[in-house]
Amino acid sequence: MSCKVLLIVAFIISFQIGYSQNSPVRNFFKPSDSLNPKRQNSVVISEAVLATGALVSLNKLWYADYAKSDFHFINDNADWLQMDKAGHVFSSYHLGRFGAEMLEWSGTSKKNQLLYGAGLGFVFLTAVEVLDGFSAEWGASSGDIVANASGTALYVSQELIWKEQRITPKFSFLTTKYANDRPEVLGSSISEQILKDYNGQTYWLSVNLHSFAKDSKIPKWLNVALGYGADGMVSGKEEINSTFLASNPERFRQFYLSVDVDLTKIKTNSPFLKTVFSVLNTVKIPAPTIELVHFNDVKYHFIYF
Repeated sequence: MSCKVLLIVAFIISFQIGYSQNSPVRNFFKPSDSLNPKRQNSVVISEAVLATGALVSLNKLWYADYAKSDFHFINDNADWLQMDKAGHVFSSYHLGRFGAEMLEWSGTSKKNQLLYGAGLGFVFLTAVEVLDGFSAEWGASSGDIVANASGTALYVSQELIWKEQRITPKFSFLTTKYANDRPEVLGSSISEQILKDYNGQTYWLSVNLHSFAKDSKIPKWLNVALGYGADGMVSGKEEINSTFLASNPERFRQFYLSVDVDLTKIKTNSPFLKTVFSVLNTVKIPAPTIELVHFNDVKYHFIYF
């Protein structure tokens, strides 16, 4: 179900970029040195309206055509080789990060940034799970809730321990052949496949090297990225998967090692560019990559995205 979550994150990212480009005030994006009540109220109201609108729209556009049921849980932890769970960690982390950064912009204290801003991802995505729980087609997933909490914890723990983000979840995508086998599930267009085709998605943990060796000459923007992906899936269920891919029914995991760039570490005096870099830092840049399949088959990619 993380395709819904990724769609919401993409919408919020587009909203932030569009809003940034339309701002006529040069210093608008510079964080306030002290609490600015006007900014804080704007953040709270905007987030409440945006979150409510997203949930209402999701309820009408996604769930309206499916039967309702009593609230219930399902166990989908084995589905899609946990790629959907990786999507929940990614989404919860970045929704929380954006929430905390918006409160920082308003001059809110660090404590309140973490309490009310960083928790945005977990609270919002838990509300999505409630909608799933009342749908006969799906159900609330305890695994999704744990993944949501993990994404929030990844952000908050780094702020508490290091007072900076040294490890950042990122996302990349490549089209695959599997969407043609089942386009109604994996997407019939590129935009749908980015959200639905787990075979083409890769989730990364991008680690900033200089943050762990501050006295070294390592460039501040240089990261090493550990990626996780999966292949051979046209269904979350292995038994259904084999009926569509009889010639090659095996599902398998993929692990990656690559280099990356932390865009937030690129030096600039422009608050606008800092905002843009923060938003774009959700995406892994194409770079040379080592791929490990089945724990014994190593592949080398000159450029992998």
